[in-house]
Amino acid sequence: MATPTLDTAGTRVGEITIGTSGLGRGTRAGSPDEARAVDLARAILTGPFATVDTSNAYAGGRAEGVLGLALAQLRADPAVQSAQITTAQITTARLITKVDADPVTGVLDRDRVRRSYEESLARLGMDRVELLHLHDPYTITPAEAFRDGGVVDALCELRDTGAVDAIGIAAGPIPLLREYVETGVFDALLTHNRYTLVDRSAAPLLEQARRRGMTTFNAAPFGAGILASGVRPGATYGYRPASAELVAWATRAEGVCVAHGVTLRAAALHFSLRSPLVDSTVVGVSSAGRLADLEALRTIAIPAELWTDLDALGPAPSPISDPEDAA
Repeated sequence: MATPTLDTAGTRVGEITIGTSGLGRGTRAGSPDEARAVDLARAILTGPFATVDTSNAYAGGRAEGVLGLALAQLRADPAVQSAQITTAQITTARLITKVDADPVTGVLDRDRVRRSYEESLARLGMDRVELLHLHDPYTITPAEAFRDGGVVDALCELRDTGAVDAIGIAAGPIPLLREYVETGVFDALLTHNRYTLVDRSAAPLLEQARRRGMTTFNAAPFGAGILASGVRPGATYGYRPASAELVAWATRAEGVCVAHGVTLRAAALHFSLRSPLVDSTVVGVSSAGRLADLEALRTIAIPAELWTDLDALGPAPSPISDPEDAA
């Protein structure tokens, strides 16, 4: 099991963080499906990667619930204890969660921030986490988030009182994230689908976060689609259908990768891992086999010439376009 390392903001993160957005989805308490999800959570928590990312909203709360069951099993497992995996190693040092709007009403205010965090801790069976993100604040404007007694004040109170060590902002649209980063209030930034081989629109934002000493997380390095699956019918990028132009670009990129003896998937992962703008790359896994595959992918040696040849293809036609009024 990897040891978390201190990043630029003093928060412990690993080179790869395991995402859990699909963990436990559709499972019921006590069902065989839940048991299989708990087994996967145990594999994640005791696997080779130092940090795990979850959220109050993931799978309707089931992701945190399944992680909590796995943590309880690990604490009680004599084999785990004999391996000297301490409670600290499998809890606060490794788990990151997020506060979310009320799933029914969409309300996101000071009280909801506190309730969301309390719900998460109860599901996880934990007293605290080190890093807590504000997640997808799409039901309020940044101005509403920053008003006196609002969402950001609530997060700062949690940090100031020691309930968490650091707070972050996690979302998709770059203009929205920029408004939060520019305030200098947050310790961490998580962006997704916007710093990959296909879409590099998050680069200026990540650079700004770097200058502010923030921890940076780059989620979905495979673009939630074509960079992981390769060119095939129905390929997607960023949860959107891949255009004919993107498919043509990916086909050429695959050819470049084959010429260098690597896969497009490997190149996509290492694009993020090698970047000085990224502290941790967030990757979701759906099985223990995928977890092992990810570790194998991480250790692949990538020829330096590959990046020059991929850059020579020119910018890829990303289907993602963030309007400036997204904030």
